Amino acid sequence: MPHPNILERKDCALVVIDVQEAFRNVIPQFEQIAVRISTAVRGFGILNVPILVTEQYPKGLGPTVEEISLSLPEGTIPFEKKSFSSCGAEPFRDRLAEMDVNQIVLCGIETHVCVSQTAHDLLELGFDVHVLTDCVASRFEHDKDAGLSKMYGSGVDPSSTEMALFELMRDAGHEKFKEIQVLIK
Repeated sequence: MPHPNILERKDCALVVIDVQEAFRNVIPQFEQIAVRISTAVRGFGILNVPILVTEQYPKGLGPTVEEISLSLPEGTIPFEKKSFSSCGAEPFRDRLAEMDVNQIVLCGIETHVCVSQTAHDLLELGFDVHVLTDCVASRFEHDKDAGLSKMYGSGVDPSSTEMALFELMRDAGHEKFKEIQVLIK
Protein backbone atom coordinates (compact mmCIF):
# COMPACT_ATOMS: atom_id res chain seq x y z
CA MET A 1 0.00 0.00 0.00
CA PRO A 2 1.56 3.31 -1.05
CA HIS A 3 1.84 6.32 1.23
CA PRO A 4 -1.36 8.44 1.13
CA ASN A 5 0.56 11.34 -0.45
CA ILE A 6 1.55 9.23 -3.46
CA LEU A 7 -0.75 9.52 -6.47
CA GLU A 8 -2.78 6.47 -7.48
CA ARG A 9 -3.98 6.30 -11.08
CA LYS A 10 -7.39 4.85 -10.24
CA ASP A 11 -8.05 7.54 -7.60
CA CYS A 12 -6.82 10.58 -9.50
CA ALA A 13 -7.94 13.35 -11.86
CA LEU A 14 -6.09 16.29 -13.40
CA VAL A 15 -7.69 19.74 -13.39
CA VAL A 16 -6.37 22.39 -15.81
CA ILE A 17 -7.44 25.83 -14.61
CA ASP A 18 -7.95 28.84 -16.90
CA VAL A 19 -5.00 28.66 -19.30
CA GLN A 20 -6.58 31.10 -21.71
CA GLU A 21 -5.48 33.44 -24.49
CA ALA A 22 -5.88 36.66 -22.51
CA PHE A 23 -3.07 35.55 -20.20
CA ARG A 24 -0.59 34.97 -23.02
CA ASN A 25 0.81 38.52 -22.93
CA VAL A 26 0.65 39.11 -19.17
CA ILE A 27 2.09 35.93 -17.65
CA PRO A 28 5.90 35.77 -17.77
CA GLN A 29 7.16 32.72 -19.66
CA PHE A 30 3.60 31.86 -20.68
CA GLU A 31 4.70 29.68 -23.59
CA GLN A 32 6.88 27.53 -21.31
CA ILE A 33 4.02 27.06 -18.83
CA ALA A 34 1.61 26.17 -21.66
CA VAL A 35 4.05 23.59 -23.05
CA ARG A 36 4.59 22.08 -19.58
CA ILE A 37 0.84 21.85 -19.00
CA SER A 38 0.43 20.30 -22.44
CA THR A 39 3.02 17.69 -21.47
CA ALA A 40 1.15 16.98 -18.24
CA VAL A 41 -2.15 16.68 -20.13
CA ARG A 42 -0.63 14.28 -22.66
CA GLY A 43 0.98 12.18 -19.91
CA PHE A 44 -2.16 11.96 -17.80
CA GLY A 45 -4.06 11.12 -20.98
CA ILE A 46 -1.63 8.32 -21.88
CA LEU A 47 -2.23 6.90 -18.40
CA ASN A 48 -6.02 7.22 -18.80
CA VAL A 49 -6.40 9.63 -15.92
CA PRO A 50 -9.50 11.84 -16.23
CA ILE A 51 -8.81 15.46 -17.20
CA LEU A 52 -11.10 18.40 -16.46
CA VAL A 53 -10.57 21.90 -17.83
CA THR A 54 -12.00 25.22 -16.67
CA GLU A 55 -12.22 28.57 -18.39
CA GLN A 56 -12.73 31.83 -16.52
CA TYR A 57 -15.29 33.94 -18.39
CA PRO A 58 -14.22 32.75 -21.87
CA LYS A 59 -16.19 35.52 -23.63
CA GLY A 60 -13.73 38.00 -22.15
CA LEU A 61 -10.57 35.94 -21.62
CA GLY A 62 -10.79 33.69 -24.67
CA PRO A 63 -10.61 29.92 -24.96
CA THR A 64 -8.06 27.50 -23.57
CA VAL A 65 -4.85 28.04 -25.52
CA GLU A 66 -4.19 25.83 -28.52
CA GLU A 67 -1.01 24.34 -27.04
CA ILE A 68 -3.23 22.66 -24.45
CA SER A 69 -6.54 22.23 -26.26
CA LEU A 70 -4.85 20.19 -29.00
CA SER A 71 -3.45 17.84 -26.32
CA LEU A 72 -6.76 17.19 -24.57
CA PRO A 73 -8.56 13.89 -24.97
CA GLU A 74 -11.19 14.00 -27.69
CA GLY A 75 -14.52 15.28 -26.44
CA THR A 76 -13.12 17.31 -23.54
CA ILE A 77 -15.38 20.30 -22.98
CA PRO A 78 -14.17 23.05 -20.66
CA PHE A 79 -16.31 24.11 -17.73
CA GLU A 80 -17.14 27.81 -17.93
CA LYS A 81 -16.97 29.74 -14.70
CA LYS A 82 -17.15 33.24 -13.30
CA SER A 83 -16.16 32.33 -9.74
CA PHE A 84 -12.43 32.23 -9.12
CA SER A 85 -12.65 28.73 -7.68
CA SER A 86 -13.46 26.00 -10.18
CA CYS A 87 -15.75 24.60 -7.49
CA GLY A 88 -17.96 27.66 -7.91
CA ALA A 89 -19.15 26.20 -11.23
CA GLU A 90 -21.97 23.78 -10.47
CA PRO A 91 -21.33 21.58 -13.56
CA PHE A 92 -17.69 21.19 -12.44
CA ARG A 93 -18.78 20.13 -8.93
CA ASP A 94 -21.37 17.77 -10.44
CA ARG A 95 -18.70 16.13 -12.62
CA LEU A 96 -16.40 15.67 -9.63
CA ALA A 97 -19.25 14.05 -7.70
CA GLU A 98 -19.79 11.59 -10.58
CA MET A 99 -16.13 10.58 -10.66
CA ASP A 100 -14.77 7.92 -8.35
CA VAL A 101 -11.61 9.82 -7.38
CA ASN A 102 -10.26 11.28 -4.18
CA GLN A 103 -7.01 12.84 -5.45
CA ILE A 104 -7.00 15.99 -7.58
CA VAL A 105 -3.89 17.30 -9.33
CA LEU A 106 -4.04 20.99 -10.19
CA CYS A 107 -2.27 23.14 -12.75
CA GLY A 108 -3.04 26.47 -14.38
CA ILE A 109 -3.36 30.20 -13.94
CA GLU A 110 -3.21 32.21 -11.68
CA THR A 111 -1.57 30.41 -8.79
CA HIS A 112 -2.63 32.83 -6.07
CA VAL A 113 -6.22 33.28 -7.25
CA CYS A 114 -8.04 30.57 -9.19
CA VAL A 115 -5.63 27.71 -8.45
CA SER A 116 -5.42 28.52 -4.73
CA GLN A 117 -9.15 29.03 -4.28
CA THR A 118 -9.90 25.81 -6.18
CA ALA A 119 -7.38 23.93 -4.04
CA HIS A 120 -8.90 25.20 -0.82
CA ASP A 121 -12.45 24.38 -1.90
CA LEU A 122 -11.35 20.88 -2.96
CA LEU A 123 -9.69 20.35 0.42
CA GLU A 124 -12.92 21.45 2.09
CA LEU A 125 -14.80 18.89 -0.03
CA GLY A 126 -12.49 16.16 1.27
CA PHE A 127 -10.15 15.68 -1.70
CA ASP A 128 -6.41 15.12 -1.45
CA VAL A 129 -4.97 17.94 -3.53
CA HIS A 130 -1.63 18.07 -5.34
CA VAL A 131 -0.30 21.03 -7.33
CA LEU A 132 2.12 20.73 -10.24
CA THR A 133 4.54 23.50 -9.28
CA ASP A 134 6.09 23.52 -12.77
CA CYS A 135 2.64 24.06 -14.29
CA VAL A 136 1.29 27.08 -12.40
CA ALA A 137 1.94 30.77 -12.93
CA SER A 138 0.96 34.26 -11.84
CA ARG A 139 1.75 37.64 -13.32
CA PHE A 140 4.15 38.32 -10.44
CA GLU A 141 6.51 35.80 -8.83
CA HIS A 142 5.66 37.03 -5.32
CA ASP A 143 1.98 36.21 -5.94
CA LYS A 144 2.87 32.73 -7.21
CA ASP A 145 5.05 32.17 -4.13
CA ALA A 146 2.29 33.40 -1.79
CA GLY A 147 -0.28 31.16 -3.49
CA LEU A 148 1.92 28.09 -3.24
CA SER A 149 2.84 28.84 0.37
CA LYS A 150 -0.80 29.24 1.39
CA MET A 151 -1.76 26.00 -0.37
CA TYR A 152 1.09 24.06 1.26
CA GLY A 153 0.15 25.44 4.67
CA SER A 154 -3.41 24.22 4.11
CA GLY A 155 -2.37 20.68 3.18
CA VAL A 156 -1.85 20.73 -0.60
CA ASP A 157 1.02 18.48 -1.69
CA PRO A 158 3.64 19.96 -4.02
CA SER A 159 4.45 17.92 -7.10
CA SER A 160 5.77 18.31 -10.63
CA THR A 161 4.79 16.82 -13.96
CA GLU A 162 7.56 14.24 -13.92
CA MET A 163 7.02 13.36 -10.26
CA ALA A 164 3.28 12.88 -10.77
CA LEU A 165 3.65 10.75 -13.90
CA PHE A 166 6.21 8.46 -12.25
CA GLU A 167 4.02 8.11 -9.16
CA LEU A 168 1.09 7.14 -11.37
CA MET A 169 3.17 4.45 -13.12
CA ARG A 170 4.89 3.20 -9.93
CA ASP A 171 7.69 1.30 -11.77
CA ALA A 172 9.59 0.94 -15.04
CA GLY A 173 7.61 -2.21 -15.85
CA HIS A 174 4.44 -0.17 -16.43
CA GLU A 175 3.02 -0.78 -19.91
CA LYS A 176 3.15 2.96 -20.71
CA PHE A 177 6.61 3.62 -19.23
CA LYS A 178 8.45 4.00 -22.55
CA GLU A 179 5.76 6.28 -23.96
CA ILE A 180 5.90 8.50 -20.86
CA GLN A 181 9.70 8.45 -20.89
CA VAL A 182 9.73 9.74 -24.48
CA LEU A 183 7.20 12.43 -23.55
CA ILE A 184 9.22 13.90 -20.68
CA LYS A 185 12.69 13.70 -22.26
